[in-house]
Amino acid sequence: MHVSVNYPNLEAERQILALARNEASARTVAPPYILGHEEIRAARQAVLNIHMAANVEEYLVQLVMATRTPQSYSEQLAGWIEYGGSPRATIALDRCSRALAWLRGRDFVIPDDVQDVIHDILRHRLILSFEAEANGITKDQVIDSLLQFVPVI
Repeated sequence: MHVSVNYPNLEAERQILALARNEASARTVAPPYILGHEEIRAARQAVLNIHMAANVEEYLVQLVMATRTPQSYSEQLAGWIEYGGSPRATIALDRCSRALAWLRGRDFVIPDDVQDVIHDILRHRLILSFEAEANGITKDQVIDSLLQFVPVI
């Protein structure tokens, strides 16, 4: 995944400074809670058990396929994408969509979950054409276009 991380806000900056001071002065701060191996395994299994309806799975697959055959959706999109996502992109999109649904407290995936993680999944997997890069087209813009062209099933 390629997650874009912005600068921290004012409060987070203060917390970072306090942590750095504590570390520099050799004071230790107890973590609020440490997860054990079994809890992590159970959470991982719970994520894998999240239900994904056939139509959501098809939508997910069509999004990745659109990166490989963009000309089927738009000539402009075809001009922007040199190489699309591999099967690993499909797998990552599936797992991250399930994880997000789980974190949101649901036992099923909805298209919004797929849409909310797709940028982080595809951002480093797409290779843009020289034309796209020369025109200042970003990968996020390309992914936004994919979301517009590929219908939710």
